[in-house]
Amino acid sequence: MDYRSLGRTGVKVSPLCLGTMNFGGRTDEKDALDIIQRAMEQGINFIDTANVYNDGESEKVVGKALKKSGERDQIVLATKVHGSMGKGPNDRGNHRRHIVAQCDASLKRLDTDRIDLYQIHRPMSEIPIDETLRALDDLIRAGKVLYVGSSTFAAWQLMESVMVSRELGLNRFVSEQPPYHLLDRRIERELVPFCRTYGFAVLPWSPLAGGFLTGKYSREGGWPQGSRYAGKENRFRKQFQDRAFDVMDALDEVAEQAGTTSSQFALAWCMHQPGVTSPIIGPRTMEQLEDNLGALEVEVTDDHRARLDEVATPGDGIASFYEADFGPGRYAVPR
Repeated sequence: MDYRSLGRTGVKVSPLCLGTMNFGGRTDEKDALDIIQRAMEQGINFIDTANVYNDGESEKVVGKALKKSGERDQIVLATKVHGSMGKGPNDRGNHRRHIVAQCDASLKRLDTDRIDLYQIHRPMSEIPIDETLRALDDLIRAGKVLYVGSSTFAAWQLMESVMVSRELGLNRFVSEQPPYHLLDRRIERELVPFCRTYGFAVLPWSPLAGGFLTGKYSREGGWPQGSRYAGKENRFRKQFQDRAFDVMDALDEVAEQAGTTSSQFALAWCMHQPGVTSPIIGPRTMEQLEDNLGALEVEVTDDHRARLDEVATPGDGIASFYEADFGPGRYAVPR
């Protein structure tokens, strides 16, 4: 396993991170425990979850898996805070009250004494960044958290966080989780250069574009039962138009040349892009995990990259996947 440094920290993480959004939800506890155990057996030492995943059930499953394995100290454990965890007006957000309370709640669900990487799940412009960073710094000083990071922040927001951390003498973010895959390469414009300059780990989420890059969908429709877009053809057509399928055709082509699956090649491409630390996979089944792990053996050549660049222009965004899922904003594809 080619372990990589988590940004400027020196902590070593596997080149794939096991994402657990399905666990405790679409993936029941038994299957989730098996998937986590199998991933660890194959050298995956980086697990990512969030308090909002299935209303805390994902964290509980991860905690049970680590306790059962006895390998907690070998795992870099990451979770996130921001989303709503109750009905009250203060049960969400990036303010001190919510961050501190949810850290304690996550520690309890994970059945652990510390969180290795505690991440702010989304930016929140109405909360001053110093409010957020001071709360996170206190958690580090209390020994509850080792490192802190962000998810889906813009480069300018991360630069602001670095400046405030320096000004106030606070522990700073060491990582960023952005959406990144062949259909959305916009982070290559500013975010990746920023992260490489300031020592941020880049942990792409949804490297398979919500399953589109597995090849399970076709231009003609008739998609597999249980897939994300089964029964949602109008939404699918709006998000994935002809250019997306042109990328899929090229991906199928280079994957065949490499003797691998399209999903494995898409993951390998993401994994080996400049500045990327560890893409986050989100297997729902053991079969999907095994396919994802195969990406670790795939070689991506310059010719492969050049072919994909022809249809997936560097720095460009093709699909409106994130606009549909999160509403108009920073990751909305320009029309």
